[in-house]
Amino acid sequence: MSAPTKPLLLYTAPSPNGFQVSILLEELKAINPSIDYDVHKLVLSTNVQKEPWFIKLNPNGRIPALVDHLRDDFVVFESAAILLYLVHNYDKTRTFWFDPAKDYNTYSEMLQWIFFAHSGVGPMQGQSAHFNTFASEDVPYGKKRYLDETKRLYGVLEMRLKDRDWLVGPGRGKYSLADTKTFPWVYSHKKAGIESLDEWPAVKVWVERNEARPATQLGLQVGK
Repeated sequence: MSAPTKPLLLYTAPSPNGFQVSILLEELKAINPSIDYDVHKLVLSTNVQKEPWFIKLNPNGRIPALVDHLRDDFVVFESAAILLYLVHNYDKTRTFWFDPAKDYNTYSEMLQWIFFAHSGVGPMQGQSAHFNTFASEDVPYGKKRYLDETKRLYGVLEMRLKDRDWLVGPGRGKYSLADTKTFPWVYSHKKAGIESLDEWPAVKVWVERNEARPATQLGLQVGK
């Protein structure tokens, strides 16, 4: 590994999981410019993420992975784990999360929606994208199975966002890791075979609200 020039090093690619971390890093930079990062882009089609040097960083051979030079080159993999690691260490004002010591219920709600995206929306939409966009053969059952499940999960988000601006927080909520985690998946809905979000108007407005954030716009360019 070359000598670090910035405190953090992100191994990533232009995908929903990668964008989650780059968006949060840009949000953190906006409130604390000392939190900066280098980017090592991986071209996933070459299977570089399966090479031994990267497996040492992430045994699962997936992006993203983060190396923290400020903490003895500590390595974090899995997007949700990276998001939580970053705020616990570099968002002491809890701008993007909630204080478990003062309001554990809201903190728990944030975790619930993070894991809803991590184990629900992400895997189902990823499979829908595979069968509807990337698969080398036509598998009608796979297309329908995962497209229907993705749409069902969008319906869950619609119920949650009907009278809210953000997924978690009192009143209409505040922007938090729950949104950072979920937005990049819904943003890429077309790859999953969903051409329009018109069926879920609250989700559609929420996506537009996320996309309008300057840090989100910057984060979506990372790895391209």
